[in-house]
Parts: sequence; C-alpha cells; structure tokens
Amino acid sequence: MHKKKKFPLILVVLILFCQSLVGITARAADDFSVNANAGFAIDADSGKVFFNQDGDTPKGIASITKTITAYLVLDAIKQQKISWDQEVPISEYAEQLSTTPELSNVTLVRDQKYTVKDLFEAMIIQSANAAAVALAELVSGNEHTFVDQMREQVKQWGITDATIINASGLSNVYLGEHRYPDTQENDENLMSARDVAIIAQHLIKDFPEVLETSKIAKKVFAPNTTHPEEMENWNLMVLGGNDHKDGVDGLKTGTTDLAGACFVGTIQKDGRRVITVILNALDEPNNSSARFVETNKLMDYCLTNWSQQEVTATGQEPPSGQKTLKVTDGKEKKVSLILGAPVKLWVRNDMDIKNLTIKANLDHSLLDNNAIIAPVHKNEKIGTVSVQLAQDNLGYLQKDEGATTDLLTKTAVEKANVFELLWKKITNLFA
Repeated sequence: MHKKKKFPLILVVLILFCQSLVGITARAADDFSVNANAGFAIDADSGKVFFNQDGDTPKGIASITKTITAYLVLDAIKQQKISWDQEVPISEYAEQLSTTPELSNVTLVRDQKYTVKDLFEAMIIQSANAAAVALAELVSGNEHTFVDQMREQVKQWGITDATIINASGLSNVYLGEHRYPDTQENDENLMSARDVAIIAQHLIKDFPEVLETSKIAKKVFAPNTTHPEEMENWNLMVLGGNDHKDGVDGLKTGTTDLAGACFVGTIQKDGRRVITVILNALDEPNNSSARFVETNKLMDYCLTNWSQQEVTATGQEPPSGQKTLKVTDGKEKKVSLILGAPVKLWVRNDMDIKNLTIKANLDHSLLDNNAIIAPVHKNEKIGTVSVQLAQDNLGYLQKDEGATTDLLTKTAVEKANVFELLWKKITNLFA
C-alpha cells in the first residue's frame, strides 16, 4: 500500500497562485479595454487584428491625417517627381497659416529657402500644419487637388467611409476661403480607427524610412534661415520623450476639439511590430499624457497576450472541411488531400489552438463537376485553404489578408484503362 505524498504548504500556495495568474491572464485578454472613444491594434506584418474597440466607426482624426500626406510626399519622391533637397515655394496661405498662434507650426517666411526634407520633418516631428499645406501645394499644385489625390489613395486601400477635406487635419474653421469646395465651416477629417491602421500599415511597409523621422525627439528646423526653431516631437513615447517606451519609433499624434487627443503608434519588440490606434483618450482633461497611457496599455496587451503559433504541419490532413476529392476516370475513386506548408496563427493566451476553422478554396479551373480528372500527380495543387481559430472573431485588417496554405493531393492516381472504365460504366448502370 502506497502512502499519499504530502506537498509542502508553500508548494500548494505556489500552485494555487500560478493557477490564479493563468485565470487573470485569460480574463485580462478577454476583458481588456482602453479609456478612449476608439482603440485598435494590429500586427503590422500580417494585418492580424489584436484589438478592436469601436474601431469601425468614423471619428475625428486631427493631425493623424498627416500620415496620408506623408505617404503621398514619399511616393512623389520615389517617382522622382520631387526630391528631398528641392526648394519648396511658400504661398501666402501657408505663410499666414504658419503664424496662427493656437496651431502647431513652424514659422514659414516666403523669401526664405526650405527644402522638402525641412518641411517633411516639421510636419512629422512638430506636426506643423502649414508645412503640410506647403508640401501638398508642391506635390499637386494646390491643396484641393492634393485632397483629391488623398481620397483616391485611400480608396485604393479599400477605405470607403472616410471624410478627407484637407492635408493637415485642421478644422475648417482655420482655413477660411481655402476650405475645400462644398464643405462646412466646422467640418474635419473623419476616419475609423481601422482606417488609420490601414494607412499606418501601408506607410510603414512601403516607406519604412518614415520611422527615421518619426522617432526624432528634438531637432532644429531650418537652422540656416532667419527663423530657425527648436522642434519637439508631440509623440512623447519616443526615446527622449517624457513617456518613453522602449521600441516605440512612431508614428503620429493628433488633437482638435472634435477629435480629442489621438495617437497612432508603433512599437518594434522581439522581432515583431505592432501598430496601435487611440482616438479621443477620455482622461486627457486630467492627464495630458492620457493617449500615451492608453497606448502603453494597448501595446503591452498585444505583446503579452498574443503570440504566433504553428497550428498545422506540412503534409497534414486538413483538421476539418475538405479532406478528399473525387477523381474522374481514375483507378481510385478519390484522392486524399494534405496541407502544403505549416500555418502559423496569432493566438491569444485564452484561445484553444486545436479548435480551428478550415475553409477550402478549390481552383475550379482544374476540376470538372468538383472532381479532378485522372491522371493525378502527387502534391498537385488543387487550391488553397484558409485557417483561423474558431474562437477568434477579430479577423484581419482587410479581407484579402489571412493565414492560408496550398491544398495538395496526397498521392498519385493513375488513369484507368479502357476495360476498367467500361466495367465502371456497367456497374454504375446496375448500382
């Protein structure tokens, strides 16, 4: 007869404590929220959505608008329509706007020389509104034409619910006669947090060099002019900022009365990059760092609760869904199917990786009445499968994103000879 082992009290306490931590982590992953009108977070590479709190309703975005302006400027440079060292003419409109006291700006003087790089840095670091206008005028001739270009660009990215009326993100109340046609005095740019994440993802993927500018904490604007100015990044999470967080290197703040305190941020840590969006941090009246506090929480939530895990293996039979395929005129009536490569999914700590939803997307150009015609080759691709966790209803940033792999035939199937085919037809008559 075996005696029951007695565990030391400290070990029992430790086990119970660990179990409670697991429960807390799971609840935190499921119940997490941010103190803001909207919050959104994604994996920058795959577009996997980690968090969505009212992220699909258009709201004010203020100077986050400048991420679109930045994209179009960088694209114009890439296409060699403009260059970094090109001199930018300053219009009377941009000059006057640059001296509006209550707005974020650097002073622009019409007879001074400013390069594209000068104004781009001012727009990203200082959130200079007049600099955004001057760049828009350089790229498109005038701000209204540039707005049309902005609208077309976001439309190409699948954004259909945005309101874009200027290049800076200001309320129309500051633009006077320069307002976009048929807009009202108090109109502003509106986008959903998802839209903002889409723009940030494209900006970082297509022009990663923008991060070299967005991570600058302080810099002197136009030091060789009559009005050099010390610029300080409104993003206080970069190195040198009061709310510094290791790995944060962008991206853009925004503030108006309508939008509240907003921030689209990005952090790179442990080989992964996360993009976060906070629209209207609600504690801003009490804490000027409220948007960064919420961003810090959201970044930690994503990095702590989400990890990438391999959920299928090469050569594995699909866990569910299409596992076989009919074969026409073959020595075998069907062929088994396998997955062509491992599938990795972003998994939240409280999710079961064994509970998968598999959807086959057959290439019907290769099939006849949902059957493949013999002969069939081994590892012949007949389509793809999409894989997701059954518990995960957050999905991906856009419809064309997601985890997929090729769907292959497991074995070869020879074509039946004439006598075999004839016998099959006879037996089918009497079946």
